[in-house]
Parts: sequence; structure tokens; C-alpha cells
Amino acid sequence: MPQSLRFHRFDLRLKHTFTIAHDSRDVQPTLIVELQDGSLSGFGEATSNKYYGITIDRMIDALEALRGLIESDDWQTAEELWQLAHPHLKDNPFAQCALDEAAHDLVAKRAGKPLYQHWNLDAGNNPITDYTIGIDTIENMVRKMQEFPWPLYKIKLGTTDDLAIVRELRRHTDAVFRVDANCAWTAETAIQYAPVLRDLGVEFIEQPLKAADWEGMKRVVRESVLPVIADESCIVEGDVERCAGYFHGINIKLTKCGGLTPARRMIEKARQRGLQVMVGCMNETSVGISAIAQLLPLLNYVDMDGTLLIANDPATGVTFDFGRVLYANENGTGVQLN
Repeated sequence: MPQSLRFHRFDLRLKHTFTIAHDSRDVQPTLIVELQDGSLSGFGEATSNKYYGITIDRMIDALEALRGLIESDDWQTAEELWQLAHPHLKDNPFAQCALDEAAHDLVAKRAGKPLYQHWNLDAGNNPITDYTIGIDTIENMVRKMQEFPWPLYKIKLGTTDDLAIVRELRRHTDAVFRVDANCAWTAETAIQYAPVLRDLGVEFIEQPLKAADWEGMKRVVRESVLPVIADESCIVEGDVERCAGYFHGINIKLTKCGGLTPARRMIEKARQRGLQVMVGCMNETSVGISAIAQLLPLLNYVDMDGTLLIANDPATGVTFDFGRVLYANENGTGVQLN
């Protein structure tokens, strides 16, 4: 059955200035793609991203060029549409992600099931999500944490005071910590910091070195007393196999790999190589976050706090109860656009 393609642009206001090692922002532009079929609509999302050269206009232009294909009845499953669109969207995985999420949402709504049930997954043992504390003064990082009591925090590092930050945050909570260095450390730094961080209740280190520093990571994975998880070193499917032997696990971003379809293949490849699996998010709305939630039964870890960091979510979907993800009482990904 043919479906119609629609676009919705939003500027998301962040509750706090969001700072990581190579970026800082107060507003996050995002694109929500809608596939409408009669009374049913599937929704998908991708944010703009300066680091990867992705703008809202560039995503819309790429999808607009495929309108005839997308609105045709040449595909019945989201996977079929992904394969048809991929040759045209190789250089724009963000656009492919938004389209793929929308297609999965629509297909599951047609089937009358939540998407994870449509995939025959059991959500009985889902991991909880962390809450991210972006780089700031130590005092402000403590304040942000105290404003949002949570059982699990992801702490952005990459400063000259990284250990001091974690030590001070630890004084104010018993929560589990994860740290994300966003490529800012050397191998020597990561190895030296790891025992201190472990004793401060840190669970793992995400992307300690620059993405291409494979020699450094070979040493870190061998000598670090904490697990190390790849982020910038694991973007697309072909990166998964390379990460084996250099990391203990991978963090998959749907926008970077092109959506739920390739993410599921990446998860399977990671399992075959003995890697742990995490899925991360952008500063995105309930549309993208609810898509991530469908993968929870397949994951060891998840970082899906994007909606908790924005002040003007234009959609509804999954909600949170002290880290636990609660599915919406709707089919598909559970999303409704306000």
C-alpha cells in the first residue's frame, strides 16, 4: 500500500548547555520523518550534526530525491526499504536512520504490535538507562547531578581535571558511574586512570582514545583494569569486526549507522565476536529515543537519556522510572507527535 512522506523540523532547547570534548550547544535542530498510510503514521528521527556535516536541509534534500521510491509499493518491510534506499543514502546515514525508524514504526503498527514484540523479543530483562552529565565546572556538574537523582550516570570527560571531577561527583552519590572521554586521552592516561576510576565506582570507559588510534587501543584493552567501549571507532557495520581485540564492547548510534536495520545486524556481529553491546543516543526527541527502546532486550547497556536533556519534546513515547524504561501503550515504537 503506498504511503506519503512528510517532514517535521524542530529546534530542541537543551535544559543545560551540553558540552563534550569537541562541542558545546544550547539548541539541537532535529528532523522527524513521517510515513503516513491512511490513519497510521510511522515516525523516525535524526538530528543535525556539525561534526559529521549533517544539516536538516541536507537530510530533507536527500529524502525528497527518493520520494517516488519511498511512496511506492515496492517495499513491504523496513528492511526492504533500507536496501532500496541505501545506494542513494550511503553518504547520509542520518537521513537513512530517520526513514528506517519511520518504516519500522509503520510496519509494526500495520501488524498491530509494539515493534519489539513484532521482532519476537522479550523485554523482561531490559537494561536501565544512564543520565549524562556534560562537561562543566565541577560545581555545576555536581549541581546537575543533584538536580536529577538517578541510579546510573554517564560522565563526560576530556578536561585537565578528569579525576578531580569523578572524585567530587562520587562524594555526592552512590550511583554507578560510566565515563566517556570522547577521544581525549592517550593510552598512558587511560591505563593510569583506570584503577582510580574503578575504585571510584566506574563501570567502564567509553572511547578513551582518538578513533584511529588502534595501536594505542591494543595496549589499553590489554592493560586497562576497566572495560573499554568503542564509540567513534565503531560507526558502521564494517567497524564491528575491527573493534574485536581492541575494545570489550561497542556503542551503536542509530543516526551514524543508518537506523534500526543495520543496528540489529551490528548487534548480531558483535555477539559473534564476543563483544558487549550498548546503544547510545543524541539530544533527540521521544521519536528517536522510543526507537532505541525497541532494541533494549538485545543490549548490555543503554544511553537513551536524550529526552531528559531537552525542554520542549514535541512527541510522546517511552517514559522513565528512575532509569527503568517504560514502553508506551501504543503499537510500533509507541510514538505520537504532539
